[in-house]
Amino acid sequence: MKLIFKQRFMTWLDSYDICDEAGNTVYTVEGEMSWTKLLHVRGANGGYLASVRRKGWTWRPVFEIYVGPDYVGQIRRTGSFGHPHYEIDFRGWNADGDFMGFDYAISDRAGNVVAVVSKELFKLTDTYIIDVADPDDSLYALLLVLSIDMEKASN
Repeated sequence: MKLIFKQRFMTWLDSYDICDEAGNTVYTVEGEMSWTKLLHVRGANGGYLASVRRKGWTWRPVFEIYVGPDYVGQIRRTGSFGHPHYEIDFRGWNADGDFMGFDYAISDRAGNVVAVVSKELFKLTDTYIIDVADPDDSLYALLLVLSIDMEKASN
């Protein structure tokens, strides 16, 4: 399943449409004013699904993940310059990026690729393609990409 993650042009708060390959909206993402960065993910029908919140006052970026009302875990950047790496403690996943941090491979504990993320260059707004092996993992892959995008925007 491929998702196209495209930031809306000229928005005050972060706002994204996430579509499938046919252009149908699968998720929408809306930013909220808060002390730290906070994004809410809604389904195609507008119902709340999940949130990503950047945890304040940490040495390395840490993002708290909520699915529904429940806290499910964290995404933590652990890589160094030239080799971005993210650990996901609630799925046993990790993500490794290329040198420029535009492309990522998300893998499980066994090393199987769960999703591949690529950033399209030379676009007016941030655009990512998320190619997810199992559609049931699409929301979690999106939460990881939102975390990566939030971390990049804060640098």
